[in-house]
Amino acid sequence: MRFFIVVFLILLSFLSCKSDNKEVTDVSHIDVNFSIKRYEVDFYKGPKENLPSLKNKYPYLFPKSFSDSLAIAKMTDKEELDLFNETQKLYSDVSDLKSQLTSLFKHIKFYNPKFRSPNVTTMISNINYDSRVIYADSLLLISLDVYLGKEHKFYADYPKYIKENNTNENIIVDVANSITENQLLTQTNRSFIGKMIHEGKKMYLLDMYLPTISDKLKIGFSKEKLNWAITNEEEIWKYFIERKLLFSTDTKLNKRFLDNAPFSKFYLEDDNQSPGKIGVWLGWQIVRSYMQNNDVSLQELLIIDSEDLFKKSKYKPKK
Repeated sequence: MRFFIVVFLILLSFLSCKSDNKEVTDVSHIDVNFSIKRYEVDFYKGPKENLPSLKNKYPYLFPKSFSDSLAIAKMTDKEELDLFNETQKLYSDVSDLKSQLTSLFKHIKFYNPKFRSPNVTTMISNINYDSRVIYADSLLLISLDVYLGKEHKFYADYPKYIKENNTNENIIVDVANSITENQLLTQTNRSFIGKMIHEGKKMYLLDMYLPTISDKLKIGFSKEKLNWAITNEEEIWKYFIERKLLFSTDTKLNKRFLDNAPFSKFYLEDDNQSPGKIGVWLGWQIVRSYMQNNDVSLQELLIIDSEDLFKKSKYKPKK
């Protein structure tokens, strides 16, 4: 009996880490062009005398409040140099990142022909994990110091649920997320189900744009937390139904079930076993069900009303 339990757990873990997408879209014919500039290398390895040329090359990183004296002080700051050197151990070569970005941009352009690949600038941001990636139409900023590995000494004091996504595998997911934020209409439905489905649409875009990336990476859960969500899907749904939360406009539900957090707040004894933002995960399953049961394009998905989508999704939680 013990042997079969172990085998079951291994299989569950394996399945939960795979993407649900069975088909990989052929994007080999799609052309994308973009550059990658290494601001952190130019800034920390170059001599002080290069500051004027740096300001010309990266004007968007030198606001008026960023004086020359402050810039020079940062160039020679020991802690910042330590951070830069640690980053270089992993990212002296970004050819693998460029390949991932190329694939992502091709997939986005396949579904959105008007999409133009942004030029990319890498940097370090003193581990500002709230601004890991910044996308602004023609420009994409990536803070590499946030992706040194979840066990890195620099993250020792960070919460586990934050460190979980501080790996190089998460860069491409964060980039995709930053772009999808700009592709959805502004959320106007204030109901909990409306918000869940709005977030679920974002997650479904990741399914399309990152077809070879695991669900674990896309949602940002640990294996244990993802397995908990899969195992308890029916119970989560019952909880929302029985407490009449779906059409509630109580904004406190955002922090309990939609915001990134160490766990979701059901106010039950085993809450800490759950992942945060469980409402996002459930909204994702509803959107997946809708796309399986309706013949619509990705662009049609983006504009359909959330509650209309819910009614047509035929969603039933897995038991």
